Amino acid sequence: MGKAAYGWMIMKDDNIPGTVVRTSTIPEELGRLVYLLTDKTGTLTQNEMIFKRLHLGTVSYGTDTMDEIQSHIISSYSQMHSQSSGNSTSSTPSRKTQSSAPKVRKSVSSRIHEAVKAIALCHNVTPVYESRTGVTAETEYAEVDQDFSDENRTYQASSPDEVALVQWTESVGLTLVNRDLTSMQLKTPGGQILTYYILQIFPFTSESKRMGIIVRDESTGEITFYMKGADVAMSTIVQYNDWLEEECGNMAREGLRTLVVAKKSLTEEQYQDFENRYNQAKLSIHDRALKVAAVVESLEREMELLCLTGVEDQLQTDVRPTLEMLRNAGIKIWMLTGDKLETATCIAKSSHLVSRTQDVHIFRPVTNRGEAHLELNAFRRKHDCALVISGDSLEVCLKYYEHEFVELACQCPAVVCCRCSPTQKAHIVKLLQHHTGKRTCAIGDGGNDVSMIQAADCGIGIEGKEGKQASLAADFSITQFKHIGRLLMVHGRNSYKRSAALGQFVMHRGLIISTMQCTAHGSILSNLVMLSFKMCCLLFFKAVFSSVFYFASVPLYQGFLMVGYATIYTMFPVFSLVLDQDVKPEMALLYPELYKDLTKGRSLSFKTFFIWVLISIYQGGILMYGALLLFESEFVHVVAISFTALILTELLMVALTIRTWHWLMVVAEFLSLGCYVASLAFLNEYFGIGRVSFGAFLDVAFITTVTFLWKVSAITVVSCLPLYILKYLKRKFSPPSYSKLTS
Repeated sequence: MGKAAYGWMIMKDDNIPGTVVRTSTIPEELGRLVYLLTDKTGTLTQNEMIFKRLHLGTVSYGTDTMDEIQSHIISSYSQMHSQSSGNSTSSTPSRKTQSSAPKVRKSVSSRIHEAVKAIALCHNVTPVYESRTGVTAETEYAEVDQDFSDENRTYQASSPDEVALVQWTESVGLTLVNRDLTSMQLKTPGGQILTYYILQIFPFTSESKRMGIIVRDESTGEITFYMKGADVAMSTIVQYNDWLEEECGNMAREGLRTLVVAKKSLTEEQYQDFENRYNQAKLSIHDRALKVAAVVESLEREMELLCLTGVEDQLQTDVRPTLEMLRNAGIKIWMLTGDKLETATCIAKSSHLVSRTQDVHIFRPVTNRGEAHLELNAFRRKHDCALVISGDSLEVCLKYYEHEFVELACQCPAVVCCRCSPTQKAHIVKLLQHHTGKRTCAIGDGGNDVSMIQAADCGIGIEGKEGKQASLAADFSITQFKHIGRLLMVHGRNSYKRSAALGQFVMHRGLIISTMQCTAHGSILSNLVMLSFKMCCLLFFKAVFSSVFYFASVPLYQGFLMVGYATIYTMFPVFSLVLDQDVKPEMALLYPELYKDLTKGRSLSFKTFFIWVLISIYQGGILMYGALLLFESEFVHVVAISFTALILTELLMVALTIRTWHWLMVVAEFLSLGCYVASLAFLNEYFGIGRVSFGAFLDVAFITTVTFLWKVSAITVVSCLPLYILKYLKRKFSPPSYSKLTS
């Protein structure tokens, strides 16, 4: 019930709207995290791509020169625009137009035209139109001659990168207006509709890191194979060039996400041969995926490099202060991303994942055991620096020097792993759990983060633009990365401290009545068999109590007293501890160092466990011996006196444990006390030693006497006052870390 209450509080927090708790079993895990493993795109960044750069090898275009690209596109399609809308023309510029321009301009214009056309065709984007009635219809139901209005068109794709590229081609004059399973239509600046038939599509995968499409131009019949992907995948596919690697590095250092675009013209015979082999591979029973990949790779050779694109993904709001807060809280952050090393390094610095005073050690690429050994030795000499390593180098290090690498990496304040596959992300989480034994948390927004989220002790998913796979697979779902600060610093910290107090108090509640109970086979005792030394205490008290009544095997409390003690008399005050907090949420966010104390385990440890056991034995002994001592000649009243003192002691102990009072706590205290007082008139059957053995019952008038009241008060004071004094002395001479914040 307490954990369910924690989850309800999280979802009802107006400061983190949209947060969903999908499991109520681990909310306190949020309060003792040591490692946070996060994705980059869509997690730290907005996943809203903006086209920033187009590089053709000899010339580069930025945001301030995009109008030049637009003028080239308009010039290329000028003759097509001048012709009537009913004529079908080629998508390539006419010879007359090209010959009227200078030679250099003609070459650049042609290359720009091919690059823009490739970007406009090689994707999985579908334009969607919203009708005037508000009903959305996909373009597969639209006619080609429809009036494609720019005002009601939106794009849908599996990735924001795809949408950003298509939106950019629209801004320079070449617009995707229609797409279905077999074809797509582009609209030129002059309003002409160009139709391309889709022959084959090779979707993007995290393993291949590229996608391709084969299209046929309706007007010319030309077949072209377009492909785009990461530079590491495309560098071996495109023809030799001397600028791709350098420019990819330059864009990555600016924090841009790069894509390499290439094409290959195919004859009818070449395509038919490929199609036959491709269909045969898809029909294979054994190793189908490998055979299909081999056929596609046979086509991915000596492709013509068209351009390099760069898109920017801006950081989410308040990412920098959130990461600084987590770092001050003692949480070590590992960023696992599939981006380039330079891009990941740039984002790590700009997001303050790496603080301004820390150096960055870039782990050089290694391919064998010897290189890994040398690089690890070089890294071992560095101190207080962030580590940046690629997925390939990480795999080599883990293969030969797993323990050494994890030991060194765990000493770093931050680690950035780039070019990581989903499998590697999950493997890193398991390595940290195995080698450190610390609590890990993984946060991501895409389907490639699901394995990492499920492998971590606590998984957090962000409802991003790549679907809800991560959100549905996670233990907690949030809408923005900045919400993780309040989720951990406030709710995680409170949940852990409340669970520690609640768990230990429930143990105390059961143990104190067990020490007073005369039989060793009571129901409460059966729930506490793990306390080995408690048996000795129980046997001791049993001997004392039983000897008074000639060793009769009679329980001290039975029937409704046992049930009522665990339910209506003490349940509400004890459960109200889920509302307790040591500091205000604003203070917890302002001083994240308070979170660091939780990792030391001071709130729930063997020390606190034995302290509560000693308190329980002390109070149980005082209540039992006090009742026997003060009521030496009135043993028939022992049950009533000791049980009343027990209820008062429990209520006072709850008050002693509470650090910040809530109005519901006050209600729970007085409600429980009122329920007990009101039920005294109906408990005369139980407030005797036993009907069968002794035949004595409690006189209801006895509980209203001064003798009953002062002796119950005396027993209660003796059992609780020393603890209040010790608590005062501890706060005065050894105050907790948060004491100054609450004063």
